[in-house]
Amino acid sequence: MLTRGMAANLSYVLASAPPVAGSARASSSVAAPATAGLAGEGASAVADIAQVLFVGAAAIFVMVAALVALAMFGPAPLRRRLASPALIVGAGIAFPVIALTALLVYVLGAGSSLARAGAAATVRIEVTGELWWWRVRYLDASGAVLFETANDIRIPVGEWVQFDLKSDNVIHSFWIPELAGKLDMIPGRVNRMRVRAQTAGTFTGQCAEYCGAQHANMKFNVAAITTDAFQAWQAAQARPAMPAGPSLRRGEQRFQQDCAQCHTVRGTPASGAHGPDLTHVGSRLSLAAGTLPNNVGALAGWIAGSQHIKPGNAMPSFNHLSGEDLRALASYLESLK
Repeated sequence: MLTRGMAANLSYVLASAPPVAGSARASSSVAAPATAGLAGEGASAVADIAQVLFVGAAAIFVMVAALVALAMFGPAPLRRRLASPALIVGAGIAFPVIALTALLVYVLGAGSSLARAGAAATVRIEVTGELWWWRVRYLDASGAVLFETANDIRIPVGEWVQFDLKSDNVIHSFWIPELAGKLDMIPGRVNRMRVRAQTAGTFTGQCAEYCGAQHANMKFNVAAITTDAFQAWQAAQARPAMPAGPSLRRGEQRFQQDCAQCHTVRGTPASGAHGPDLTHVGSRLSLAAGTLPNNVGALAGWIAGSQHIKPGNAMPSFNHLSGEDLRALASYLESLK
């Protein structure tokens, strides 16, 4: 039996616990993690820019080091020529201005080309940086919300996806290293990023701008899947939650009593908007913005000890629940797929 004391202590071991047997996510269409390397056109472009800048910096460093060595240890006639005012002006002023201007023009041109590249986006996703998790809304062509999820993003392989990036609190930075560069999420404005995954896989995103105590625990998952699998997942996510069966009724009742003020489960009276939408929380790849695996034990530990696992987050620890109520609530949430 899961006692109240056991529930409070679960938080110390869940972060490294693997998913329990039988808790595989509902979406079998999610691809296995991609092999090391870059899977998006944006990430490839960023890597190309970095390589050019590195080669340019290395060449300038070698040139300067060679001139310093000659000035210190070269023959006396050569050292006198290196001390001439014309060479100092040319190497110390003209050359840096020309070299840095050329690199700047290259970087700005490559970045501008990347922003304009590709056909029109077929998928539009609004991502809002919260403290400390990601609110994800899939939008239709007119901008209306199709459904909402949290910390879990699915995109079709080979198709352009537009992310509308927002924040209502502090500055965050949206970054999927294997798919694209990073882009700030600034309160009061919307920044847009275009991404196209070239290969299937599951990629980890991260907030790249310090945003508070739990900045390091503000991650998200991006699964690039086939177009057919994406359409099936999107249709499933748009549906309301399935009614709870008799074995889950106790957990549903406890959810309505303790959780509905902050969370939504579409198809039930729960319509809170302060926290993540939990309509299909059981199908997500992780919990608490990538902090925990998604299984019954992790759900129970998070409910009972969220402030132990992620101190300072907006969800209180529900350590007043009995072991039976905690297990029923976690089972109910795990069933929402």
